[in-house]
Amino acid sequence: MTPPTAPKEELNTKLKRLTNSAPCILFMKGTPEEPRCGFSKQTVAMFSKHNIEFSSFNILADEEVRQGLKEYSDWPTYPQLYVNGELIGGLDILKEMETNEELDKVLPRKQDLNQRLKSLISQAPCMLFMKGDREAPRCGFSKSLIAILNDTGVQYGTFDILGDEEVRQGLKIYSDWPTYPQIYVNGDLIGGLDIIKELKASDELTSTLKGEHN
Repeated sequence: MTPPTAPKEELNTKLKRLTNSAPCILFMKGTPEEPRCGFSKQTVAMFSKHNIEFSSFNILADEEVRQGLKEYSDWPTYPQLYVNGELIGGLDILKEMETNEELDKVLPRKQDLNQRLKSLISQAPCMLFMKGDREAPRCGFSKSLIAILNDTGVQYGTFDILGDEEVRQGLKIYSDWPTYPQIYVNGDLIGGLDIIKELKASDELTSTLKGEHN
């Protein structure tokens, strides 16, 4: 028989994982694009004003988290902000921090988009920007490209553009390439699926992916 404390222990484990799932995470009603309460809306507006980098969790989509986090944090209202797994507080605390000019010191700032894209492109010598990930591609082109890359045996990193609209739109302009997937080697754009197919047909793919062609 399952001990009665087990469900609570499992919930606490889930809450600990969620509060540590990003360096700065806001538990809010709704999403940053569509806040569902005035306090959440004000918090998102404040973060936008100060160019704060944050992730979010919609408590309206998970009643267990909504109720459990109040007890876990000993904080009865939403939104709640966590930084590095530690509770900072709600809107009133954040307003105080803003007044005292502490907000920018405690919360992470967004990188300039071009700098962020450059950093992402350089995460691995061979980097694929795709819809989905290598285990679960979310479009036919990405799926085809993953299969070709896997056949080469070359190590590569991936980034799911569906999880980050800023990167999805920004990379098109940065690379001057309007579609996905996009593959980069040593920070330089190689191209999409058609280019990869051409390189494969001419037996240049593996050496290109290894950075042996300038």
